[in-house]
Amino acid sequence: MSTPPIVTFDCYRTLVDFDLNRATLPIVRDRLDEVGVNHEEFLDNLRVMRFQGVVQPYRRYADIVRDTLENCMLLHGIPYRDEDFEQLIDEARKFPAFPEVPDALRRLKAGGYQIAILTNSDDDLIPHHVAAIGVDFDHVVTAEQAGAYKPRPRAFEHLFSVLPQSRDQITHVAQGWEYDIMPTKRYDIRRVWINRYGRKGSDYYQPYDEIPDLSGLPDLLGV
Repeated sequence: MSTPPIVTFDCYRTLVDFDLNRATLPIVRDRLDEVGVNHEEFLDNLRVMRFQGVVQPYRRYADIVRDTLENCMLLHGIPYRDEDFEQLIDEARKFPAFPEVPDALRRLKAGGYQIAILTNSDDDLIPHHVAAIGVDFDHVVTAEQAGAYKPRPRAFEHLFSVLPQSRDQITHVAQGWEYDIMPTKRYDIRRVWINRYGRKGSDYYQPYDEIPDLSGLPDLLGV
């Protein structure tokens, strides 16, 4: 019996509206304003620190979120409290799926595709978001299982070791340009960029398909 083709997905900001900066701002806004810290500068620093955190030797994602929040607050002279992290991670567990995602995934499954997730997440965090999506996945692979985060090659190579499909049967779909689209150029797989935020791509990283959200994915893949 032949192995069906598979679509692998980044989860956060591709399938799930996972926006830590949006959730962080209400927690720290009063202290930012008291000190006179620009909100956008603080949030951009926080985003860069999280990227730096995931490309270091592996640690749990929750630990990276906690430490980068504390470090960014220290950078800007803002007092950190343990409850800041607890509130943030509690909000993160509640992030919803993007509205078009469940139907698009169901169409792919009905059209003969398997579906999988490769996520920069912990084993005890991702189930909240899989439940929010409400569609059964054939594989859910986390950074905790891989011992590495995207964009490190080890994360993708662990995924490939888990899947029974050959590379020519894999389509990887992601919003994350620097986390997913750039690093997967090296692999012989089809790639689809979900450009939700209108970023500028690059001819250097072609070939890849580009669509604004998941609603057009089934048609793109012929189902």
